[in-house]
Amino acid sequence: MPTRSRAAAATAVEEAVEPERRQKAPLGLQFNETLSWRAGKPIAVADLLRRLQALSKELREMDQEGQDRTMFTRVAKELAGQGLLGHKDRGVRAWTACCLVDILRLCAPDAPYTGAQLKDIFALFVTSVLPSLSDPSNAYNTQHLYVLQSLAQVKSIVLLTDIPSSESLILSLFTSFFDILSGSSKSSTGEQIGKNTEYHMTAILVILVDEAPSLPPEVVDIIVAQFLRTDPRAMSSGIAKGKKNGAPVDERQSTLLLKELPPAYSMAKAVCNSCPEKMARHVSQYFNDVIMDASASTATEGSGKGQLHRKASFAREESESDDGRAGPSEDDLKELHKAHRLLRELWRASPAVLQNVIPQLSLELSAENVQLRLLATEALGDIISGIGAAGPPPQTSMDPAAYPPASLSANADSFASSNVLTTPLSPQSFMQAHPAAYNSFVSRKNDKSALVRSAWTTAVGRIIVTSAGGISLSQNDEQMLVADLSHKLTDSDERVRIAAIKAVSGFGFRDAITKLGSIGGVDKEGSVLNNLAGRARDRKHNVRAEGMTVLGQLWGVGCGEIANGNEEVKVAIGSIPSKILETFYVNDLDINVLLDHVLFEQLIPLNYPPSKPKLSRGTSGDAPSSQVGSQPGRDTTKDPFDADKIRTERILQLVKGLDEKAKKAFFAVQSRQVQLSRIVQTFLQRCEEYNGGVMEGDEASIKANLGRLIDWLAKTLPDSPRVSADLWKFAKMHDRRNYQLIRFCMDPESDYRTVSKAIKEFTKRIEASPGSPAGMLDTMRPLLYRLSLLIYNKSHVPAIVDFSRTDEGSLAGTAHEVLKEISTRNPEVFKAHVNELCGLLEQQAPTSKKANDPGTVDTLKACAVFAQKFPEEVPKDRKFLQSLVNFTMYGTPPEAAKHAVTIIVAAAEKKEMYAKDMLQRSIKDFKFGRSNFLAQLATLSQLMLVGPKEIQEDSDAVMKIAVDEVLTKSSSSAQSQSEWLSDAELDDECKAKIWALKIITNRIRSHTGSSDLNEVAKPVVDILNRLISNEGELSDKEDTPAPHRSRLRLMAGELFLKICGSSKDSSNKQWDDLLKPNAFNELACLSQASQPQVRTRFVNKLKKYLGQGSLSQRFYTIPFLLAYEPQQSLRLDTVTWIRSRAAFFAQQRKPVLESVFARLLSVLAHHPDFSTMPDDLTDFARYIVFFLQPVATEDNLSLIYFVAQRVKQTRDGIDPKCSDNLYYLSDLAQAVIRRYEDAQGWAMQTWPGKMRLPSSLFAALPNHDVAQEIASRTYLPAEVEDRLDSIVKVRVKPQKKRKSIDPSAASANPASKRIKRSKTSKKPSSKKKKRGSPGEDETPQNRRRSSRTGTTKAGNYRELSDDEDEDDDVEEEDDDGEEDVDMDEKTSDEDVEEEKDEEEEEVEEEAPAPAPKQQTPKSRKTRTNGKTRSATKATTLDDDEDDDDEG
Repeated sequence: MPTRSRAAAATAVEEAVEPERRQKAPLGLQFNETLSWRAGKPIAVADLLRRLQALSKELREMDQEGQDRTMFTRVAKELAGQGLLGHKDRGVRAWTACCLVDILRLCAPDAPYTGAQLKDIFALFVTSVLPSLSDPSNAYNTQHLYVLQSLAQVKSIVLLTDIPSSESLILSLFTSFFDILSGSSKSSTGEQIGKNTEYHMTAILVILVDEAPSLPPEVVDIIVAQFLRTDPRAMSSGIAKGKKNGAPVDERQSTLLLKELPPAYSMAKAVCNSCPEKMARHVSQYFNDVIMDASASTATEGSGKGQLHRKASFAREESESDDGRAGPSEDDLKELHKAHRLLRELWRASPAVLQNVIPQLSLELSAENVQLRLLATEALGDIISGIGAAGPPPQTSMDPAAYPPASLSANADSFASSNVLTTPLSPQSFMQAHPAAYNSFVSRKNDKSALVRSAWTTAVGRIIVTSAGGISLSQNDEQMLVADLSHKLTDSDERVRIAAIKAVSGFGFRDAITKLGSIGGVDKEGSVLNNLAGRARDRKHNVRAEGMTVLGQLWGVGCGEIANGNEEVKVAIGSIPSKILETFYVNDLDINVLLDHVLFEQLIPLNYPPSKPKLSRGTSGDAPSSQVGSQPGRDTTKDPFDADKIRTERILQLVKGLDEKAKKAFFAVQSRQVQLSRIVQTFLQRCEEYNGGVMEGDEASIKANLGRLIDWLAKTLPDSPRVSADLWKFAKMHDRRNYQLIRFCMDPESDYRTVSKAIKEFTKRIEASPGSPAGMLDTMRPLLYRLSLLIYNKSHVPAIVDFSRTDEGSLAGTAHEVLKEISTRNPEVFKAHVNELCGLLEQQAPTSKKANDPGTVDTLKACAVFAQKFPEEVPKDRKFLQSLVNFTMYGTPPEAAKHAVTIIVAAAEKKEMYAKDMLQRSIKDFKFGRSNFLAQLATLSQLMLVGPKEIQEDSDAVMKIAVDEVLTKSSSSAQSQSEWLSDAELDDECKAKIWALKIITNRIRSHTGSSDLNEVAKPVVDILNRLISNEGELSDKEDTPAPHRSRLRLMAGELFLKICGSSKDSSNKQWDDLLKPNAFNELACLSQASQPQVRTRFVNKLKKYLGQGSLSQRFYTIPFLLAYEPQQSLRLDTVTWIRSRAAFFAQQRKPVLESVFARLLSVLAHHPDFSTMPDDLTDFARYIVFFLQPVATEDNLSLIYFVAQRVKQTRDGIDPKCSDNLYYLSDLAQAVIRRYEDAQGWAMQTWPGKMRLPSSLFAALPNHDVAQEIASRTYLPAEVEDRLDSIVKVRVKPQKKRKSIDPSAASANPASKRIKRSKTSKKPSSKKKKRGSPGEDETPQNRRRSSRTGTTKAGNYRELSDDEDEDDDVEEEDDDGEEDVDMDEKTSDEDVEEEKDEEEEEVEEEAPAPAPKQQTPKSRKTRTNGKTRSATKATTLDDDEDDDDEG
């Protein structure tokens, strides 16, 4: 474009003439007709038009050079007359304008007009001619275009800036041009404006902006307003105006965005980019006026001016609380929002014009008012991201149910490239152009307002995902922002955490892996994904819901890449299912429901895979069609679409990636289906009897039965009253189709398609039912997920078997494990496929020359469990049974032989013959160390258990092999320096001794007679006792290797647990009596063995059997010996388990654990570390605190105190010489309990009842005098008394009395009031205590006990099954024995009853008088008020710190 100056206009005249019309002009003006007339005698319009056309033609053909400008004087004067300028005919005005622009061209640079005449001339141009360009169909459109072109090319428009008071004309010109291009002035035909017209309009506006000494503020407003045309809020009005013929506007179209930049927007953009310096000054002044006006009103107007905007009310209140002043008024706030939206779009269009505005925006970040900081933070974040007024791009879809799954090698995630308005675009790097402003923006991550931090977090997520508007971030900047985003996931305010989670959800799969995973995956501490996984345990339910959903989506979308072996994806998100499933142990009803939704909607979606897979593209990464299968190299074009196999593969991939703890939780989630389906089946029957409220028969009984079931179901879900009401309404609806759909969901004969369709139909029926309340579906959906056969489905069994056989995708081991679980939990599913399973065993049967696949042992175990429950369904053909016999002879590992024996004995018609044959094969020519001798021992062990009658004649021979040829032999020459070896490192000698121990133990367990039980068991019990007491040493030569001793001692302890739990009748204690008190004390010390593996395995096995209800209550003593357990995970898991049992027994109103306290004191009295030295007594006080923390409540503390007193009124029944030990511990326990009471702020009352003590441990005192002497003596040294305060205070903190309101409001309550409420409450608090510091009171490692203590959240959870128990007999692995983590099952826990020892005598007396050292309740209360007040204040501060840490 030519130089925009008045001097250049003269030299550009020749170029301005249209080339095609150029000719050699005559030397003089030939036109001599008049164009003016006297008043009352006007020239006819037709004649006037002819004259103007002739003049225009002549002027247009004339060149400026060589012309005498004086010859144009007459014509110019007549053209400027009011008769022509104001003529009513538009044609006259159009031709007059054409002549005028030629006069200006020929006379340039000096126009032959006065200022007033020029004003009239340009008024004609601006108000009449140029606005007519909006109608291209106008008859004089050619003349209008000529005027426009001449003004632009000759730059005659510059004369407008010299006219006095021309601001109104300039404003009208800008308004007309932008209205024309915006379409608001289009003709009725809807014909579009030509590009040449748009070009010349833009040129005119650029000249005016460049040449004008100043622009009216209204003109600047018009220019910047064009950038809001991309705002969807402005689009709705634009759509309405653009409708032809007054057509009504479709409301649904008002949200549609433009697909290209509007012409008016482009013209404004060109103006800004052509005159950056001038526009920068004007734009800066514009924003300065808006921002400063709003800031001034913030400081001066106060809160009384107008109503505050509703959307900003919370920010306004927060602002007032921060600085004491009211925020901007509603009008100011609207202007501020508009200004900041303009800033976003101006940066995308012309960053140069914001060079003076960005510093102002940076200062706004430091404003006192929260709303100003919030707006500035949001605006700067979008500016850096290249996001304009149209808003951010739509989030990339991450559909976990899509098939094929996403591929990391596909194209990068796109931002709706079809829409240029929402595509992030930044013309230049904001960080480089404005480093100070960028640093100020980054500093807002620590803003005191949570709203600002939330907005900052959202902005950072967009910056990362858009790569700063496509400019790309440096590696250092990106990692810093990713780290900041990670920190916001742990912010103390839940709004910030939710904003961070939503920011993460805005990342596509590829970006999530490559950008968020750049600083570490889920398992790396402090990474984004790790902190995101931590939100699954967040205190706030809405944060948990958002976090777990995003986690599930990430894994659901990326599971295909994990299956393909992509190590980068596996490291980043492979552990997500474990993190999600570990929330199961929190045992919160809300979390359990959320877990159900995430499991069946994200990890393994109900509709995965879709019936019609999208082979052309994938999800959130457009996976290619070649990735229909998950395995690399698979030819997907030949494989038929097998939905069941695809879904099964995903299930197996999920299980394969779980750690042990999460895997137990996953299997526990599935195991609850069996019991819940029984309950719901009964519930449906009761609903049918209820008949919608119209009953036949005993109405009261029917309602009562239905009510009990509804109450039970309601307790498994949050908000029990609402759930109960919904279930009653469901019963009143009496929809028989719904009943049938639920039965389809839990029927083992239903395939997956049937179950899935039933759930979908049920959902639709509930939604469409007029009688169902709004929240009924929220109640019924979790129940449907829990009772439906979605994982252990008959459709999945063939695929699982196929994976176990082919090892496709390295899933054989996982497939075997899942088969075992299905057989254990829901063997009915196997009925349709048992022949296929048995056929697999036939194919894999070993021979003397061929070994079986080690993974076959899980298939054998699955088949064994099924055979025990459904023996008639197992094939009985000779070929199959012979293959099982081969497993007993040559099976590896030896567990394969064990399970094969179980199947044969359970299913074979001639089991006696097969049993004797297997026996003879095993004992004939048995030789220690020979090939397959371990399989022989395993066969003998299982035959001794499941076939004692068949081998009774040869049982002595079997025992001789076990004892003489295996247990007493020590041929191992290798002496390992380690005290423990893994299962894979164990040699055959140790394994053989373990099997030998099982053989001799199984003889007791299978013994049916009760009269000679002690005689048969005595040698076995002696061996086990010797192994435990001698640290695993059985040989007189003491040459057993250390790893063998550890294993044998552990096995002896576990076998004792099996023996004591062998009785099928809970009232028969003969097996339990085989373990004498002294031996029990030795057994208890296994929980404090020097090897952590021994402690862990023994305690876990103990918890399993106690959870099953197969052990007497005295075994609850052992877990309390873990007070000094150095492994924090084991100690905390045990505390959680104790809490769950305590909650269950409290619900059953059985003081089981309270009575165990006496047994604990007895065990401690005989503990090898016990002494009466003050230091040792102080150590033993921690055992008592460890007992009180999970067990004691305000209601039962008096009972525990009473038990401690009762111990002092007896003497030791095991060894009377240890009676003084009991008295020391009794005084110690009483002192600790009193201080525990003070620390908790409780008021302990005297226990009014009685309590018996076991006579096997406690004997009555000889007479009253001895009792009085013992009672009056204080055994506890005063030095220990002084130490107890610090011990209890360090390990016990007052329970948090949190409410459902904001924690800050709760902390404002006076401490004294909180103490008072805790004392008057009669219900034990179920709130979570803060964990103690892990670094407190650490003791040297050479001591057996570790002084670290800790607590975890109390939960009413049930014990998980122990999958590591390879030695469990098959008959113990049924559904009735195992328990679910999250449910209190009456079917299993009602068997846990109080100890009823027939040989125990009741030592009952009235409640004793308080001991001399005991303080009165009044004095204790006074001391509580004196000591606990400050402790409570400190706790309040700790709560806040805890919020920060956990947040």
